[in-house]
Amino acid sequence: MPEVSIVVPCYNEQATITLLLCALYDQTYPHQKMEIIIADALSTDQTRLMISSFQLDHADMQVHIVDNPKRTIPSALNEAIISAQGEYIVRLDAHCVPRPDYVERCIFALQEGIGMNVGGVWDIQPGKPQAMARAIAVAASHPLGVGDAHYRHTQIAQYTDTVPFGSFRRDLIQRIGLYDETLLANEDYEFNTRIRQAGGKIWLDPQICSTYYARADLVALAKQYYRYGYWKMRMLFRYPNTLRWRQALPPLFVLSLLIFAIASFFSSIALFFFLVEIALYMLILFLTSFTLAIKRQDGFLALGVPLAIATMHLAWGSGFLWSIFHKQ
Repeated sequence: MPEVSIVVPCYNEQATITLLLCALYDQTYPHQKMEIIIADALSTDQTRLMISSFQLDHADMQVHIVDNPKRTIPSALNEAIISAQGEYIVRLDAHCVPRPDYVERCIFALQEGIGMNVGGVWDIQPGKPQAMARAIAVAASHPLGVGDAHYRHTQIAQYTDTVPFGSFRRDLIQRIGLYDETLLANEDYEFNTRIRQAGGKIWLDPQICSTYYARADLVALAKQYYRYGYWKMRMLFRYPNTLRWRQALPPLFVLSLLIFAIASFFSSIALFFFLVEIALYMLILFLTSFTLAIKRQDGFLALGVPLAIATMHLAWGSGFLWSIFHKQ
């Protein structure tokens, strides 16, 4: 029986699923002690074929597919966890590539009792080789874009409010329950909130690292962050005391723009503040982007990073605000 069950939600991931499986095969943790459970939301591309091909070529690695008919991430995680046999659960995504010692470091930290849920940082890489994809990857790992989301940029091991993916003992599920299937995003944060409410700690170790491929264009980025903002607000209806400043700023910014924009039709003072707010925001974005462009010797970042960060802020804030008024 395996000691570690690696659970992976998946849907139409033919571009990256083999990268993940090969990275798991290259783990320093023994193959015979691991199983991989992929909860597939009935993919319509070549994902399942590629998984089957990997299984044939790597018979010494246990790889299982379970169906996820509900086709959401939390339902996928729950289906995989229910099927898991291991004492430890390591949650990953189909579009990430963990470093070779990822599993070993997670299990070591859990066995040492450092945290009830243990995770690491993202090495965020472009989803495609194009210039805009490079700028999005830089923006998604910069504090101006993501605030104090430590797992995107920290180099210091620390206790935190959440980790991406995460690993934990399977018996934790008996204590706090499975992932919340009413949330279509922010399921990790909600899960970690219940851990902290139960007296547990979340441990973030930058030596536990995985490559994460960011969205490749602004449209996909906007959809992603709108969804994040929308479901964050749904979660806050239940856990209002979990709101962090990094999460409050984007909706406040969007709300102030809306108020000043409407009021500017009736007041020159409102118009003045509206223009000043936009000017200051753009100044901060461009000063940051010029510094990054020089540091990374990539001139396009001077334009691409402001576009990406603005997209993230406006989409996240809009989704958050819309969720307040949108009753399900």
